[in-house]
Amino acid sequence: MKNFIFQAPTKIIYGSGAEASTGKEVKKHGSKVLLHYGTGSIKSTGLYNKIVDSLKNEKIDFIELGGVRPNPRLGLVYEGIEICRKNKIDFILAVGGGSVIDSAKAIGMGTPYEGDVWDFFTGKAKILQVIPVGVVLTIPAAGSEVSGDSVITNEEGLLKKATGAEIMRPKFSILNPELTYTLSAKQTAIGACDIMAHVFERYFTTVKNVELTDRLAEATLVTVINNLKICLGNLSDYNSRAEIMWCGSVAHNNLLVTGKTGDWASHMIEHELSAIYDIPHGEGLAIIFPAWMKYVYKSNIERFAQFANRVFNINIYFDDLEKAALEGIKALEDFYIQTGLPTKLSQIGIGSERFEEMASKCTEGGPVGQFVKLSYQDVLNIYKLAL
Repeated sequence: MKNFIFQAPTKIIYGSGAEASTGKEVKKHGSKVLLHYGTGSIKSTGLYNKIVDSLKNEKIDFIELGGVRPNPRLGLVYEGIEICRKNKIDFILAVGGGSVIDSAKAIGMGTPYEGDVWDFFTGKAKILQVIPVGVVLTIPAAGSEVSGDSVITNEEGLLKKATGAEIMRPKFSILNPELTYTLSAKQTAIGACDIMAHVFERYFTTVKNVELTDRLAEATLVTVINNLKICLGNLSDYNSRAEIMWCGSVAHNNLLVTGKTGDWASHMIEHELSAIYDIPHGEGLAIIFPAWMKYVYKSNIERFAQFANRVFNINIYFDDLEKAALEGIKALEDFYIQTGLPTKLSQIGIGSERFEEMASKCTEGGPVGQFVKLSYQDVLNIYKLAL
């Protein structure tokens, strides 16, 4: 186990009706607020009115900026920065899923910065000052409600990049599973896949003697798998929605990487897909992760056999660990298929035309990943396996 520092400072307000406390929580941090949300779903569900009433009850002055799309765009971030500067905004309230939260964080880091906010995503600048963010979560998936990360797509060049800092973690996140009832079966499955991917990035490590962290990760995966099956049978089942929502936060607050080194190659490989083809991030991960697993499993067959045994109850064949490892990868693919997710690029109409471009963009800064360091050719091979 490696040395580590763990802190998870985001305050979680969890449970039925939790959004009623939004105004009171916001008032602790700001008086002039940017209310940031997506393309209108919070209005059709009635959540918008609840949030606005809560802010007004606390006499909080706010300005709105909607329009966030999946794979949030840099253009809207620029618009938000201009609004915040002009109106002296001191707090940003993100109501939505990971895309809204990531956009809010980017606006928060860009407003006090004199240069171009894209500098943070390209590594040209360090994040030293931000406008703080609060969250009302509607889509369990990205885990951005507890993380210090933001992922933004630059329309110019179709570049999707991530940045992060501890000071970007939301001050509070309100999690009410009832707010997820309106998600379709497909949206629910895509979100669950995103959650599982965050666990995988931390679970597949070369660091030894991390049993507790491993078992926490395995428990999170098993919980998502079990409860997604229940939830898809009844999209208004509170208990399964509640389990999935909490797993989404636990998966990405860095508890599951304590003592380890994470990988993150699959996320970088998928980012090129969703940047160009604008597919849901979780859907892309359902395709990329099995391909990545098939490509790298021989580098640490023991860990893949452990994954197969503890997550999918596959017998460990001590004279043939490879058999268990491969059965575990197949079990994951089968689970995705059962939940309606694609596992091949061809299933969503993506061919090989831009593989070289994506592999080049992915590795322009050098090899990616820590579990196995992947070069341009490796990434290209993984795209081909995913076809």
